[in-house]
Amino acid sequence: MPAIDGDDRARHIRAPPEEWRAIAPHLELVQLRTEQLLCDSGQRIHHVYFPTTAIVSLLHTMEDGGSVEVAAVGREGMTGVPVLTGGDTMPTRVQVQCAGFAYRMSAGALRDMFGKSDFLRRVMLLYMQALLTQVAQTAACNRHHSLSKQLARWLLIQTDRSPSDQLKVTQQMIADMLGVRREGVTEAAGKLHDAGLIYHSRGCIKVLDREALEASACECYGIVKREFDRILPRMRQVEAAVA
Repeated sequence: MPAIDGDDRARHIRAPPEEWRAIAPHLELVQLRTEQLLCDSGQRIHHVYFPTTAIVSLLHTMEDGGSVEVAAVGREGMTGVPVLTGGDTMPTRVQVQCAGFAYRMSAGALRDMFGKSDFLRRVMLLYMQALLTQVAQTAACNRHHSLSKQLARWLLIQTDRSPSDQLKVTQQMIADMLGVRREGVTEAAGKLHDAGLIYHSRGCIKVLDREALEASACECYGIVKREFDRILPRMRQVEAAVA
């Protein structure tokens, strides 16, 4: 999570001791299950989540019931960004994509800490900038790039936010995330499997050749990754400035 966890593998930012002492009592470690709904579109945000091993999807749902993922949130980020901008709701559904653990905090506690902590405020604003890049690039990718390239991008983003290169995910779930038909995902995954880039079995996909998968993805993955990599060092500069 940005700013409060010290897990170096996750590239999290470690808060100064006095900041941590203020934040820690408001955090509750919870286990999230696959497809668990954390907040529905238009629903008041009561809690925000900082995933540690779980991956959470922000889904935009259409009137006909169809949906598409606009962003994935893992150990680099948080859900409930509107809490920080003065909003109480958001038009996206917040749903667990991959089961795991996360820290939960009440929206009120985060809003209060955001107003009091210069460190937390500056780090969260940097994260929001990176998140907006992911949302915008995902929209462009879904409109302009082939399903094969979208799938490669999606798998790379998920494994970046996962503790391993293996994802417990069905092809139907991927189709729901990308807003496409399952048959298209099956065909695209089959090509990546035959090329030796991934191994897929029922309910599981493992990345075998990450370098080749990156080469198969569109430029959208690199744009988003570079933005997060650019923002994170600035987060650490904030950490050093207030330490």
